[in-house]
Amino acid sequence: MNVFDKPIVSIFNKMDLYEKNTFDEWLEENAKKEILEDLRERWQRETSGNAIFISATERKNIDELRKTILEKVRLMYKLRYPL
Repeated sequence: MNVFDKPIVSIFNKMDLYEKNTFDEWLEENAKKEILEDLRERWQRETSGNAIFISATERKNIDELRKTILEKVRLMYKLRYPL
């Protein structure tokens, strides 16, 4: 099946619900941003830079997801069909 030679992207969807359920209304915006940035940094380290946080319903980071998928497909194409 050769699945280990395929690129892996970890997609964290429903970030809008995560923020809604995790942060209370009194938490300052700077604190929220810092917590989210720490979360992103951790998962970027854990996945070697292959983590994307999106909210499909709010269309957050959908362009980043598309760009990442396109880059991975182009890389696989170049490896599979070298000039």
